Amino acid sequence: MRKNIDIDEAVLTKLKLLSAFEDLSVKALMEKAVSFYVEYKEKERFNALSEKEKEDLGLLLLMQRANRDDTVSEEEVMKALE
Repeated sequence: MRKNIDIDEAVLTKLKLLSAFEDLSVKALMEKAVSFYVEYKEKERFNALSEKEKEDLGLLLLMQRANRDDTVSEEEVMKALE
């Protein structure tokens, strides 16, 4: 997807300089910076969760990975709970 954005001249100059040092294109450098920022914010948000919320999130992720076509009988569930 191609999007045009306005970037301040001072920031653009710094981006060009950094891209030369990193041996990356300006586009690649910006993509790397945005990916880093998104990952940082995700970690920050996760660390702000309480232990209970982290457990709930973990359970949700496990439930999403589960095969929905697999079924078990009520008897098997009751045996597992004993």
